[in-house]
Amino acid sequence: MKAMICDAIGEPEDLRLKNVEAPAMRDDQLRIRVYAAALNFPDILTVQGKYQHKPPLPFAPGMECAGEVIEVGPKARGGFRPGDRVMANPGVGCLAEEVCAHPDKVYGIPDNVTFEAAAGFIVTYGTVYHAFVDRGALRPGESLLVLGAAGGVGLCAVELGKLMGAQVIAAASSDAKLKLCGEYGADHLLNYNEEPIKETVLGLTDEQGADVVFDPVGGDATFQSLRCMNRGGRLLIVGFASGPIPEIPANRLLLRQCQAVGVAFGSYGAQFPDRIRANMAVLTDWWKHGMLKPHVSMSFPLEEAVAAMNALTTRKATGKVVVKLR
Repeated sequence: MKAMICDAIGEPEDLRLKNVEAPAMRDDQLRIRVYAAALNFPDILTVQGKYQHKPPLPFAPGMECAGEVIEVGPKARGGFRPGDRVMANPGVGCLAEEVCAHPDKVYGIPDNVTFEAAAGFIVTYGTVYHAFVDRGALRPGESLLVLGAAGGVGLCAVELGKLMGAQVIAAASSDAKLKLCGEYGADHLLNYNEEPIKETVLGLTDEQGADVVFDPVGGDATFQSLRCMNRGGRLLIVGFASGPIPEIPANRLLLRQCQAVGVAFGSYGAQFPDRIRANMAVLTDWWKHGMLKPHVSMSFPLEEAVAAMNALTTRKATGKVVVKLR
């Protein structure tokens, strides 16, 4: 089979398209023919050796994909059968024509959606719903500040936040990105290259501040957000797309009586797979009924996977970037 292979820790440019043996499948796994794989920042970090999960070399990066079940292990549970249309989140291996995954990491997809749209659904929507429901306790009527609002998880946070009844302030780096956020339901648009986060958010919330901050960005944006949080607010730490990992000043949490809450979708799902499956059941039902619309801004063939990764690192993409294999 064809796969984009990482032979040594380095940069995306070091990846090579190769013909390799199909992955060995355990008795409790499914084999999936990959039609499309979605990229996430952790895929790049994994190639660079900076992610907490370090797969043995060589490996094909790619956390999530969509495709068709072609083989079911004799001990695989979940009721999957060959021919089922599925999306999967095995954590690695998806930039390949076949991948094996445990059924806990596999979900059926609605008949009315494409493999391309399904490829990037689990990590983004799963992370955001987990953040809002399991970690942040987002309530209708609360003010929600979304940083990096046009990115993969950011745009989902805008969409789900609005669907769950929040007043959504979308913060992004350009008016073009903010226009997309408006189309996904944002109530207020904040260009943080032109407006200060603190003063703008306080002005939009009658000087109260944001009840919940969804932060996949890190760096200076985290510090600015801490200065405009409401009492009892929750800062949801999702990632550090900007690069720097901020050291949160504890006095800010003390003075505003707010919380900094970690959101780690992957490790939570490994520990509580049934809870994640229940979350995904809610999300796929909303999706099936047209209440969610995953946004894919760019798609690339497998041989251009490096260019796809660079679209993420240079922040040229909005929503999801997908690599199509079939």
